[in-house]
Amino acid sequence: MSGDLACTYAALILSDDGQEVTADKMDALIKGAGVSVEPYWAMLFAKFLATKSVDELVANVGAGGGGGGGGGGGGGAAPAAAAAAAPEPEEEE
Repeated sequence: MSGDLACTYAALILSDDGQEVTADKMDALIKGAGVSVEPYWAMLFAKFLATKSVDELVANVGAGGGGGGGGGGGGGAAPAAAAAAAPEPEEEE
């Protein structure tokens, strides 16, 4: 199991139990599960989760990011328009 996945599960478990998500608590939970991860993972997650709550992150899954999709329509007219707009090559003598 990767370190980020283990920390994600640990943070979800701690939050669901109503406990504060700290690096020490995540480390204890991860070690209790018999998983070994690099020590920096829990610290990174704890620092991030000090600014955002797990509940807030879960509630906003899939929200935001906007603007990405929607570019595929149009059909066959685009290649013809691009060909018409392309300048014709000049002939050399």
